[in-house]
Amino acid sequence: MPRRHIHMTGTADAAPLRDAFRALRESLDVPADPGVFPADVMAEAERAARAPRLPPDPYDATDIPLFTIDPPTSTDLDQAMHLARREGGGFRVHYAIADVAAFVAPGGALDTEAHRRVTTLYFPDEKVPLHPQLLSEGAASLLPDQTCPALLWRIDLDADGGAVATDVRRALVRSRAKLDYEGVQRQIDNGTAEEPLALLRDIGRLREEQERARGGISLNVPEQEIALADGAYRLAYRTPLPADGWNAQISLLTGMAAAELMTKAGNGILRTLPAAPDGAVARLRRTARALRIDWPHHTSYADVVRRLDPANPAHAAFLQECTSLLRGAGYTVFTGGQEPEQALHAAVAAPYTHCTAPLRRLVDRYAGELCLSAVAGQEPPEWVMAALPELPKEMAEGTRRQNTVERECVDIVEAALLRDRVGELFDAHVVDVKDREPTVGTVQLDSADLAVIARVEGGGNLPLGERIRVRLTQADPGSAKVLFQPV
Repeated sequence: MPRRHIHMTGTADAAPLRDAFRALRESLDVPADPGVFPADVMAEAERAARAPRLPPDPYDATDIPLFTIDPPTSTDLDQAMHLARREGGGFRVHYAIADVAAFVAPGGALDTEAHRRVTTLYFPDEKVPLHPQLLSEGAASLLPDQTCPALLWRIDLDADGGAVATDVRRALVRSRAKLDYEGVQRQIDNGTAEEPLALLRDIGRLREEQERARGGISLNVPEQEIALADGAYRLAYRTPLPADGWNAQISLLTGMAAAELMTKAGNGILRTLPAAPDGAVARLRRTARALRIDWPHHTSYADVVRRLDPANPAHAAFLQECTSLLRGAGYTVFTGGQEPEQALHAAVAAPYTHCTAPLRRLVDRYAGELCLSAVAGQEPPEWVMAALPELPKEMAEGTRRQNTVERECVDIVEAALLRDRVGELFDAHVVDVKDREPTVGTVQLDSADLAVIARVEGGGNLPLGERIRVRLTQADPGSAKVLFQPV
């Protein structure tokens, strides 16, 4: 599922922005120094890094030449994969997930701190990790040429990309290469990718067809990047590559396989999303008209989204608005062989769970243990069952904090971009109007150098979809969000 990421690039002085981000962390009760953990947490992490808890006779899978695909600067590597063809047709996906439970003892200081933090928080200038970095970016991370404990998934696919068999076990693994999206895309496009990597395109496309057939949808939401050049800020979009989507399909495949295992076993936690409420799609149609996006009445929302080009500013803005249909996502716990009250994730169009990012998200560690128990035909560990009832509430609070960080960071960056331009006039398109307050809405600036979508108010009724002139009335990072007024 998409998240809005914001990254800072460049070497110019970013002190005003950093001050605003620091103030935001303080307001959210985030540690002032994100990399510092309490002394007892660090002591336990150091012991765990030296001696992780492993099975008596761990399965050795270090002969599988796994590789990771992440942004170039990432070092908290949750997943590594190997792709191969099966004899007789179809494919085999090996997907290794960092075994965080090998380092985090139930009820210990590390576990308690993880339940307090819930998720890794990504600010444009730095991140606030879920676990100490000596684990999340060291001993527990699937870094190349490092033997690590992992949950090794093996998912067999038929020739059409449909899953036909699933297995997961604890193992020792060793990644061979740390790849990035741009490099992967380049190798695949120019034909230099060897088959394990080249199969990412084949399997990814088949899984996209599977998604289309079941009515699911993946949003290729552009990432916003803050660039600093000649003493000025610039906010632009990074367009997702096809390789981003193919990689995401492997994660979705595993999340769906995990949901199926847990559902059959009768114990689990699912990531769920209800269908979009009445009026939500109609509202998106209004935004599409505003952005001059063709949406014939006989065409589904999913088909329209698949035709969009994230490199097009209007399409990028629409994709951001499409994330509104993901509101209402939550977690559903079920135990004792009972059927989950709600099992479907509307965007995936199938039961699904979070299980592939345990270094960065609390719930994934528990989902992994539930899947291991399901495959083994055993009852889940007591520490897992004891924590399950409170996990949805904990994850809801962690997700709320994560969403606040993303939203507030965008506001801060936009205000920093425009703080010296209060009073200036801009051309903009009205992309949304409040139903009950037609004088209040949202505009997108008509500028390739200003990827800004902000509130507008203070004039007459706003003409949805029309181009208007607006005056910037406020912009102050950390105190006043960007606000425009129609001229």
